[in-house]
Amino acid sequence: MATKQTEPVTIISLRKLSLGTPEPQAKESKTFTVEDAVETIGFGRFHIALFLIMGSTGVVEAMEIMLLAVVSPVIRCEWQLENWQVALVTTMVFFGYMVSSILFGLLADRYGRWKILLISFLWGAYFSLLTSFAPSYIWFVFLRMMVGCGVSGHAQGLIIKTEFLPTKYRGYMLPLSQVFWLAGSLLIIGLASVVVPSIGWRWLIRVASIPGIILIVAFKFIPESARFNVSTGNTQAALATLEGIARMNRSAMPEGMLVEPILEKRGRFADLLDAKYLRTTLQIWVIWLGISFAYYGIILASAELLERDLVCGSKPRVVETAGDPESQSPCHCHMFTPSDYQTMIISTVGEIALNPLNMLGINFLGRRLSLSITMGCTALFFLLLNICTSSAGLIGFLFMLRALVAANFITIYIYTAEVYPTATRALGMGTSGSLCRIGAMVAPFISQVLMSASFLGALCLFSSVCVICAISAFTLPIETKGRALQVILKAM
Repeated sequence: MATKQTEPVTIISLRKLSLGTPEPQAKESKTFTVEDAVETIGFGRFHIALFLIMGSTGVVEAMEIMLLAVVSPVIRCEWQLENWQVALVTTMVFFGYMVSSILFGLLADRYGRWKILLISFLWGAYFSLLTSFAPSYIWFVFLRMMVGCGVSGHAQGLIIKTEFLPTKYRGYMLPLSQVFWLAGSLLIIGLASVVVPSIGWRWLIRVASIPGIILIVAFKFIPESARFNVSTGNTQAALATLEGIARMNRSAMPEGMLVEPILEKRGRFADLLDAKYLRTTLQIWVIWLGISFAYYGIILASAELLERDLVCGSKPRVVETAGDPESQSPCHCHMFTPSDYQTMIISTVGEIALNPLNMLGINFLGRRLSLSITMGCTALFFLLLNICTSSAGLIGFLFMLRALVAANFITIYIYTAEVYPTATRALGMGTSGSLCRIGAMVAPFISQVLMSASFLGALCLFSSVCVICAISAFTLPIETKGRALQVILKAM
């Protein structure tokens, strides 16, 4: 009888334990963020498509910027321009870029990265085509300035890539985007060597507009950033995007409900200058300005070195006028030869030469130290450019300089996209891109005007700016290597 009495007691005890542990409810209460989803889904086919389509924005941007270098000698001859007039074309392009870059960044943080990217491409393609019909120098300058306004929005492609990539892949995939800039630069130089001598610079601009128009159609395959959607409270759209990526990658979503704070205040200048980010923002602005100054300086200087033979103090080439063989044109009218185009192509290939080393530096040394080293080397090679050497030596120096300035640019792009939270990421990139255009606006007058008067003085100025940037990069207060993308402002 005693044994029979103990059995029901055991059963009752088990039932009480079962009722006291609601395991299904615990599973239902699980939540995850966009960062969790991105990391769980991992890298796959979606990210390859993302890399190809958004990376191709670099092709279009490179073609529009490098177009100035290959067209400058032609418009100089056609409109009999002086040095400052040729330099003004580039300066006004970057002025348009500077003005609209902040606006596009502000709008992208408030209304979406994808929308602003699409608008910027439509804008740029429209005014680029109009440029080919410019009846005068003044119209050409104005229309190219409007193209610069459109190109400034292309940075949203990099932000979309950054916000979709898992943390451990950002340090490898984003530097590889330099391949697209290289492709665009080589494409416009190659087209110029064929199109300009045969049917003229106007047709070159029309042909160069085609890749941008094609890319506009391809944008429909890439969704709006899930990080942006969830920050605006559009959780369903963000969830649908993440689920679509998971299906495309043949991966699984994390368990639970997508939950992330809604950011009511987005795209505010005050956040960039908040005490937590003030020093970082100011130093980033200095670095962007200096890198842009050096980058576009060497691009335009390369064209000037080829067009006017400024190395080792040689006199600029001049062309006799058709009316009087004894007189000389006041403008330096020297069209590029096939060998000049070849030299430009070789030096441009340098932009990817250091990419493997730069990726290693970014991922193992960190963004700050890697940028500081490449900026210091850039300063050194600017000074070495003054050495009297052979044509092969000049090409070698230009090759290394293009490699270094390209490495600088991609590193600061990555750092800026990573250091700011979602609420101000596009604005942070926009303001940095805008400030850097001040350097780009000054660069033509150093490369195309000052270099004619004092070759060594121009090189020393470029070198000094690079040294300042190297110091600023080394002392940046935040290292973003291996850090998840921030959603809101956090204390350092």
